[in-house]
Amino acid sequence: MKKVLMLICIIAFEFFPQGKTFFDSPFALGGGYQPGWIVPNVSALNDKVTGFGAPKISDNGFFTSGGAGFVYIGVVPNLRVGGMGFGGSTKSGIWDDGFNKEVEYTTGFGGLTVEYTLPYLHKPAISVGAIIGWGSTEIVLSRHQGTLPWNSIWTEISDPQKSTANYSRTLKNSYFALAPTINIDIPVYRIVDLRVGAGYIFALGSKWTLDNNINLDDVPESLNGGGLFITTGVFIGFFSF
Repeated sequence: MKKVLMLICIIAFEFFPQGKTFFDSPFALGGGYQPGWIVPNVSALNDKVTGFGAPKISDNGFFTSGGAGFVYIGVVPNLRVGGMGFGGSTKSGIWDDGFNKEVEYTTGFGGLTVEYTLPYLHKPAISVGAIIGWGSTEIVLSRHQGTLPWNSIWTEISDPQKSTANYSRTLKNSYFALAPTINIDIPVYRIVDLRVGAGYIFALGSKWTLDNNINLDDVPESLNGGGLFITTGVFIGFFSF
């Protein structure tokens, strides 16, 4: 990896002086870390958690973390392909009447990126495209009394009345996803690129399961995992827009 970065530096400093474009169309290759923010639709979940006794999940979204990379393929001017992925979670909870009641919402998404860079803009470079991939959502509902002894677990699950005070359910969703995107790349130096972008995940073919892969039906469609996301990032590579 160090040798590759050294080679990129040599090319950038010796053969490609700053402030000049060396290609008829943009060329770049690189990748890096992408922090971001996602705003999934959690209204259907919040309608239920109040009855459970836990606070609502924030509908303003939450932080995500991931990475991405891309390269211009050259065969088609201004077209670049790559990949990206990110994930994050948010949680709400309250200690009430001797119980800790919690709701945790986790999401993950990733796939192939295909983008077209608008030819009449160079610095910054603006690209429109889409991500084709897969996503997942996990919702964990729990009610417990804090620390539990080993034997109490087996006593509770053996209770014929199923009246256990401690409770946990894990709901999982997986889906095929298509996300239109727009990204702005600002080359601050030949080997460093700042990026900010946004997109919207359309979740298709959602499948929900409960606990040990038990099929879960009639889940509200609005809870399928789609939503608006925003990404930022610092990419390392070679960039000539």
